[in-house]
Amino acid sequence: MAVIAVAGTPGAPGATTSALALLLAWPLPEGRRVLLAECDPDGGAVLAGALEGRVEAVYGLRNLAVADRRGRLAEELWEQLVDLSPGGAADRLLLPGLTDPAQAVGLAYTWEPLAEAFQALEQHGYDVVVDLGRSGAHGAGAPLARRADAVLLTVRSTLRGLSAARPRLAALRDDLDAAGTGADALGLLLVEEGPYPAADVSRELGAPVLGLLPYAPRTARVLSDGGETTDRRFVRSELMRAARSAADEVRLLAARRRVRLAPGAAAPRQDPPPPGPLPYGAAGEGGAARGGAPYGGAVQGAVPYGSAPGGGTGAATGPLTGLAPQPPAPAPFPPHAAPQPGSSPAPFPGQGTDPYGTAPYGGAPSAAAPYGPAAGHAPSAAAPNPFAAGPAHPADRSAPAHPDPFATSVPPRPGDGVPAPGVPYGPLPGPVAPQPAPPAPFPPQGGTAPRGTADQGEEVLRAR
Repeated sequence: MAVIAVAGTPGAPGATTSALALLLAWPLPEGRRVLLAECDPDGGAVLAGALEGRVEAVYGLRNLAVADRRGRLAEELWEQLVDLSPGGAADRLLLPGLTDPAQAVGLAYTWEPLAEAFQALEQHGYDVVVDLGRSGAHGAGAPLARRADAVLLTVRSTLRGLSAARPRLAALRDDLDAAGTGADALGLLLVEEGPYPAADVSRELGAPVLGLLPYAPRTARVLSDGGETTDRRFVRSELMRAARSAADEVRLLAARRRVRLAPGAAAPRQDPPPPGPLPYGAAGEGGAARGGAPYGGAVQGAVPYGSAPGGGTGAATGPLTGLAPQPPAPAPFPPHAAPQPGSSPAPFPGQGTDPYGTAPYGGAPSAAAPYGPAAGHAPSAAAPNPFAAGPAHPADRSAPAHPDPFATSVPPRPGDGVPAPGVPYGPLPGPVAPQPAPPAPFPPQGGTAPRGTADQGEEVLRAR
């Protein structure tokens, strides 16, 4: 179901001990098996350690190099396994490692086929835990880590252990991103020996902590130097309980990655970032500003002015979209027309009323519409031009019914025959009647002056 690679760092943090604890604690449903493969180029340690030399070193990884040259790697693999299950059920197996680090040179071209053989064991119901030691994840053995479903780095929570793990983890992350299945396969097995908590270690190293293994030297010595692994106290120890919890977390990580890397699987959904505050007038979702529509943008859900609801476009919209339509600009003033029958006579010019019928500032418009006929009324017949030549006499009934407003005269004030000041004289309605001739001058008197002059002076004195 999964291929799990366990790597270490300089300083012997316990990679082989952790891998062996995972082997003994790995959950096995019915029909499943688990295999631990010692692929540390520096050599294996289980035969001489946990097994205490009870198994001869004739089996193991070094024989697979010869089988690979003969093309029999898959067949020879089954013959090199050692049963570590307590009851001999052959469900927890071991592939012993090298007995001499010099033998790693002969495996330079075998690591890649071996990684493919481990993946092929899945169809036989096997999970594989690969112990890479301190240097197996780099160099010639790097394909074992690149093809794994999860890569676990064993780290101690001490300053020395964390300082040694940082460069190894960075190099492993870059290699998995460049040639592997992604750096999301990385995880940490943290041995709680130092004072640094798991949250701080995960944040500083940039990898999740999948297992917290207690620092229990006495229990761990059973796995590293040999002991009774079937003892009840060992099975119920804190170290083995933590190993079982770590195994569950590792299996979940491997299952999630297999779903993501499966052919035809959809890309992982990435949630959008939480919305932040937008500046005033910045467009949000749908092109509208948050909290309302900015100037020049339409309100979401409303039809902008000038566009049809079905998506069609109408008249061009102005900069203030969404406001009520404005009335069209007034047409030029038409030529002056005479008042209609039944209306009041037009006011005189200069008396505070606009002759065109418009209202002064702050007032209501006049009843007469100077821009054309009012709505709902038929247009009246064209009025006669008051300035055109008409009948010469006022008695003529064919004259216009309404006199010219500019020809109307002001009636004189009572007792005064002079028109009001400031009112011009209007034209006479008809021909001027003949006036009497002026009187003749008085005849001269006394030879010095005309008589008429003396008589005129006497009349003036009498009048006084």
